[in-house]
Amino acid sequence: MNLVEITNNKFDVEIDLAYAKTSNFTGKKIYINSKCYIHIDAIGNFKKAIFFASKIGYKLKIFDSFRPSEAQKLLWKEYPNRNFLTPPSKGSPHSRGIAIDLTLIRDNKIIDMGTHFDHFSKKSYHGNTDINISAQKNRMLLLGIMTTAGWDFYKNEWWHYQLYDSKKWPILNDKKEKTRLMC
Repeated sequence: MNLVEITNNKFDVEIDLAYAKTSNFTGKKIYINSKCYIHIDAIGNFKKAIFFASKIGYKLKIFDSFRPSEAQKLLWKEYPNRNFLTPPSKGSPHSRGIAIDLTLIRDNKIIDMGTHFDHFSKKSYHGNTDINISAQKNRMLLLGIMTTAGWDFYKNEWWHYQLYDSKKWPILNDKKEKTRLMC
């Protein structure tokens, strides 16, 4: 298996997978369990991000990570918008196991980022100045932590980070990786 399971205990992060619940943009549960995985090649960068955040009093909260290709098809069917989702035929960085959607928490509370996760509008873009100053600073803080840890970012989603040159990793699916995320 190319993937490593991320747990709260092993990595000192909070996990709240949006697609393991119905309270996501589809209104449907996409994953049958809340197991969180990333590619083994991303572990070093992930650990650095955890370290950098902790040094300044923050913790990472994960909304999504490895997304099986089967799940990408379901999300695309619900909202086929290239500004926020990758067509399944192209292969999302999530479906390669090298992307993570996250935010910062402090004192067990999510800090203000100006929009919620998966808010599909220009307000979610990095550098958007139509949100309050505090949220702008918080986005810059997350961006600084993640890029210093070696992650690339997606300009349209303040929450999305991935390894550079994402297309060099193969598209992965639930069955082959035995993650048991899908029905």
